Amino acid sequence: MDQQPETGWSGGRNVFGDFAPGMVHYTDRVLFDEVWERAGLSKRDRSLVTVAALTAMGKMEQLQFHLAFARQNGVTDDELKEALLQLAFYAGWPNGMGATTVLKTIVEKAD
Repeated sequence: MDQQPETGWSGGRNVFGDFAPGMVHYTDRVLFDEVWERAGLSKRDRSLVTVAALTAMGKMEQLQFHLAFARQNGVTDDELKEALLQLAFYAGWPNGMGATTVLKTIVEKAD
């Protein structure tokens, strides 16, 4: 893969280092540098959409990052709790419970 200048985002590199350079590239350069920076939605709205999708699919490992990222992007804890309650009825109670457990852990660690 061609060497490209470093970007402001390094989440993929932090997770994978040199282990999976393709995953690092697409995570850092495409997903977070291109998709997340598009003007069509605010980062706050992108975070809510992402949290909803990951909750619906039961992807708790990815939710650990994205719930914390949603908080950084301006989504309040109360809004996240409400979103997860709503999702529990549409995405399945176990997924909603799992996501709420992840959020609770994040909030408690931040306190």
